[in-house]
Amino acid sequence: MEKLVQELGQLVPFKETTDIGDLVLIVAKEPQMLMYALVTDIVRDTSRKAEWWNMSLTFLTVPPQNATWTLRTPQMTGMEIFTMGGEERFVKAVNLAPDIAPSVDQQSQEELEKKAKKKVPFLKRVK
Repeated sequence: MEKLVQELGQLVPFKETTDIGDLVLIVAKEPQMLMYALVTDIVRDTSRKAEWWNMSLTFLTVPPQNATWTLRTPQMTGMEIFTMGGEERFVKAVNLAPDIAPSVDQQSQEELEKKAKKKVPFLKRVK
């Protein structure tokens, strides 16, 4: 399982934290599967002395399925491989931001603003 997680780390851009609204990749050894789920809620489990969290997930299956897993912070942030029902599991949030909106540094932002000012209007006024 450790080897699979290391290989995934090279293929998938992971986040260091997990928040509500994140897409998480779930890896299970038995049955062997990879699946995505949407984190819909994270609430502290006050019934336990140690720090545990109830993480509500919507599995992106057809039809979507809802579940709540009780995990510790290292388990829900991918810092630790854990077991459920005796089978190994791994959960970590995926960072989709680099593919959606690449970050722009201050210098290139200024260049974009200069180009926008120099652009000729698309529509022409005809009298």
